[in-house]
Amino acid sequence: MLALSNLIKNFSEEPLTRQIMLSLLSDYKRPNDKISEMVKAGYLRTVKKGLYVPGSKLDIVSPELFLVANHLRGPSYVSLEAALSHWAFIPERVYEVTSATTKTTKSYNTEVARFSYHHLPLPYYSMGIERVNLTKKQAVLMASPEKAICDKIVTTSGILLRSINQVITFLTEDMRIDENMLTKLNIDAIESWIQDAPKKTSLEMLTKTLRTL
Repeated sequence: MLALSNLIKNFSEEPLTRQIMLSLLSDYKRPNDKISEMVKAGYLRTVKKGLYVPGSKLDIVSPELFLVANHLRGPSYVSLEAALSHWAFIPERVYEVTSATTKTTKSYNTEVARFSYHHLPLPYYSMGIERVNLTKKQAVLMASPEKAICDKIVTTSGILLRSINQVITFLTEDMRIDENMLTKLNIDAIESWIQDAPKKTSLEMLTKTLRTL
């Protein structure tokens, strides 16, 4: 097990996919059994079948949860509250990694964390995504602050923004975004997405409100 553990250390800060594990276990006749053994022994933690992160028995740096989220269900990018927390737009620490995807809406309760994915249609989905470096080895796909706010509006059931007061209440009271942070948003970027976005009238009211701040 020690030799195998040393090999895994070459993949520090990476999610351990089934492909990686099978390549490391190429000398084993029953690699799936070996993976199960490593999970039980604490060398691996299961995110889902075919996706793992280092366990407590391995003295290596685990991947950030945002990177795990990118791998868990793809295509996807970190968005909504998780992205807004990263960009310091909301004060609370987020205990669920929220993402957008072109696939169906789905949640995963794993031993690593809770991950949720919210469906967005193309081409709107592909707009406002940034590549963010979390460490020297870890880069993730994440919504810009503007896109994260739009995604929240678009994916929240029952939210139809029809007045400036309603927008301000939703952003500052429901989402707890500091009003001063709202003045930093790129309104032109949001306006460029509206034509292809769900809830066009709500996003139009959002840009109208932001221009009054």
